[in-house]
Amino acid sequence: MAPPNVLYVHSHDTGRYVQPYGYPVPTPNIQHLADQGALFRQAFCAAPVCSGSRAALLTGQCTHATGMLGLAHRGYRLTFPERHIAHVLRSAGYWTGLIGEQHVSADPADLGYDRIVDLDSTKVRDVAPAATRLLAERAQAREPFFLSVGFFETHREYFEPSSVRDALYSRPPENIVDTALTRRDMASFKASARSLDQGVGAVLNALEENGLVGNTLVILTTDHGLAFPDAKATMYDRGIGVMLLMRGPGGFEHGRVFDSIVSHLDLFPTVCEVAGIDPPEWLEGVSLLPLVRGELDELHHEIFAELTYHAAYEPQRAVRTARYKYARRFDDQRPGRVLANVDDSATKDVMLHAGWADVNPPGESLYDLWLDPGEGTNRIDDAALAGVLSDLRRRLHDWMVRTDDPLLNGPVAPAEGTFYNTVEQVSPSDPTTPPTTHSRTLTHRARRGDAPPTTDS
Repeated sequence: MAPPNVLYVHSHDTGRYVQPYGYPVPTPNIQHLADQGALFRQAFCAAPVCSGSRAALLTGQCTHATGMLGLAHRGYRLTFPERHIAHVLRSAGYWTGLIGEQHVSADPADLGYDRIVDLDSTKVRDVAPAATRLLAERAQAREPFFLSVGFFETHREYFEPSSVRDALYSRPPENIVDTALTRRDMASFKASARSLDQGVGAVLNALEENGLVGNTLVILTTDHGLAFPDAKATMYDRGIGVMLLMRGPGGFEHGRVFDSIVSHLDLFPTVCEVAGIDPPEWLEGVSLLPLVRGELDELHHEIFAELTYHAAYEPQRAVRTARYKYARRFDDQRPGRVLANVDDSATKDVMLHAGWADVNPPGESLYDLWLDPGEGTNRIDDAALAGVLSDLRRRLHDWMVRTDDPLLNGPVAPAEGTFYNTVEQVSPSDPTTPPTTHSRTLTHRARRGDAPPTTDS
């Protein structure tokens, strides 16, 4: 049998807020993929930030091992670009292509693709037609393909709400106060998710029309959680939890659902096994196939997540098991919130007006995710969990040593040639030098405690 094609479809900032995960976000094409394939309900990224997450997935290494400690468009680059999956698959006889979003390199030519489709934007309106055309072309080729199709949706700025009903009634995430402004913000996310779903549907339909379904492994995921406060760029499940749906060779079929914790790092070794390729020695994850075949009930005793730089420096590390999570912040000099790492939005303004900026996140946290899935009760000082805390602290430290985490040597300086916000700044759109007079007026007003803007602002 010929090696399977691999279609890697990915979005920005979607988390698990799609229909197959039970959320009231209509995404019928993504639901169709779930009905035909396999859905992983406890899938996690390696970093709750865009470039770090994608770099880990595509190289099979934890984020700090990739060198992508910050954002690609702010100057960060892969230390070993030759470890990108495109290089490995090309050497095994695959044709490789890139359409749309990638966010791993300022110059996508570094990433090893045979073809990079030049588009006016990375939004569905441009990406989906290009992907449809390219799939029709590859259906006539002899060699298997690896095609990366990246959609900008559901990154901010979101679309406008698609109906009055959505604007009035959409419920914000559980950790966000329910107000007219936050409901409208969530309605805008839903509109963006609908666009994403249309793009996914167009790509899936192109596979069908070109006779590619039977021998194509489809991977649909996102980089990290929603771009709402206390989600993206945090170690909460709201930040590191991701949708992961797969369909195709290897047993990813029949609407199967898996509850075992899995990681983005498992995708590279899974592709290798499905394709019959020896996995590179640097891979840190494991293939999903033993889980899918029923040979194992769980793949991991724990998974790890990290953040060093996003817009600004905010070093964090976490270890998560099926039941518990331990997270630690490593910037002891400044315990407060790093607001520049929270995307600007009406919801952020509401939170700031309510005093959110003055509520410091914990330096260490321990959560019992079975009794407290919302991660609202920090059990770090609970004597009943002292043994759990000691164990998870050890596991996290051992992982940092094993992977040569630069945080072990103290604060991590920004890489040469990169730029970033300061930890005192409020918005990621603030200048990347200390001046504070150019910040977004809306956000400054909210932080001072003035009345929040109206919906029409």
